[in-house]
Amino acid sequence: MKDLTQGNELKTIFFFSLPILVGNLFQQLYNVADSIIVGNFLGKESLAAVGFSYQINFLLIALSTGISLGSSVLISRYFGEKDMCLVKKVIDTGFLFSAMLSILIAIAGVYFSYNILVLFRVPGNVLTIASTYLRIIFIGVVPTFAYNALTNILRGVGDSKTPTYILIAATLMNIVLDIFFVTGIKLGVAGAAIATVISQTFSFVTCMIYMRQHYPDLFINFGHLKLDRHELNKSLVIGTPAMLQQVFVSVGFMSIQFLINGFGTDCMAAYTAASKVDSFAVMPALNLGQAMTNFTAQNYGGKKLDRVVKGGKSALMMGIGVSVPISVVICLFPAFFISLFNRDPAVVLIGNSYLRTVSVFYLIFAAMQILNGLLLGYGKAFVPMIASIASLCLLQVPTAILLSHTSLGYNGIWIAAPIGWFGGLLIRFLYFKKIARKQRTLTKHNEENHAAKYDTQKTPDNIDEISPAVAHGEPDTES
Repeated sequence: MKDLTQGNELKTIFFFSLPILVGNLFQQLYNVADSIIVGNFLGKESLAAVGFSYQINFLLIALSTGISLGSSVLISRYFGEKDMCLVKKVIDTGFLFSAMLSILIAIAGVYFSYNILVLFRVPGNVLTIASTYLRIIFIGVVPTFAYNALTNILRGVGDSKTPTYILIAATLMNIVLDIFFVTGIKLGVAGAAIATVISQTFSFVTCMIYMRQHYPDLFINFGHLKLDRHELNKSLVIGTPAMLQQVFVSVGFMSIQFLINGFGTDCMAAYTAASKVDSFAVMPALNLGQAMTNFTAQNYGGKKLDRVVKGGKSALMMGIGVSVPISVVICLFPAFFISLFNRDPAVVLIGNSYLRTVSVFYLIFAAMQILNGLLLGYGKAFVPMIASIASLCLLQVPTAILLSHTSLGYNGIWIAAPIGWFGGLLIRFLYFKKIARKQRTLTKHNEENHAAKYDTQKTPDNIDEISPAVAHGEPDTES
């Protein structure tokens, strides 16, 4: 367990976020390993199939992380308050709810996989391959949800290293199994999907064993799990907007994928390769946002709100320091990264245009994610949800549809991405300024009352008009 309410803010966030970054980089390697091996050994049709299925898988991960995020924030908050009884109650409730939801999704996904692919205009030469891959991936939903729930529990109590170690082991296992199933016993894309599901199950089982040995007080006993409705409601108030935010983002990306499918297999394969590179490039920004969520929640619970502001500034400095070099490297050498997945000239040409357009704006994405994490840590999950929906569904997707029907073609889809990022950043920044202004007013008001009490040695006449939150110097928690 790690207390995020102590020590230098920049160092605290850096050393807490670093294991998360490494872990999520290896998480990305799950799909990247599939794409590299499939693209090089099975061809661009199979790469296109895996690429579209990744969008579905992204939606599943979004559901999983969104559901467990509410629990993670509450765990961080109660841990900051040193109330371990409530921590345990939230853990049991969150895990049980996540398990029930994952079973329902897995059953529905296996049954409707083919229909989903037809709905999104997946070309006929890709349809059968993608359906096989997707059905197997849906089977792995249950261990994926369970593992993400355990990961957020550990991060909630300040342990970001253990999930990283487990992910590294699982990813290496996934790569070895990919090679064995795809190139060894010739199972095709089904082999890549089977390797992923086995590795996800390994992650969940290993994490359970670790928690039993090192966190016996927090260990999930399946025979004594209880659903606390009060804590579930509090968790869903935070987690549901975050989940919906991720779901709308995923649906937005699937809409983008729908447009890309209309440009044929080459464009699908190029987008698959380029988006994998993109996912690695933005990973530091995403992880700084995740770290800010737990950092903010613990310090909010410990009533150390000045550390939240300092932490936000430190995270932004780190975001700038990482995003700029990444943008330069990818913008200068896009063909190298695309060719790792597939060397077809048409695929490389289209992938180059994507990376050169989008990579210039990684700094904007980083700032957006850091603000997003800060607002979630405060419990302000509604505004990030609205910002994501507005920026993606009202800016990026409509712009992509409009520009893709001009002479720009698929290049118009790429241009739409940074336009959406600018919109998302602006909405979050304006709301954060509103919160900061309100907090300064409340803090000043509290200091004036404290000074008056010190001077007069008596209770101020208007104490009954001051809310408990103001009296303790807490920010308003209404969205």
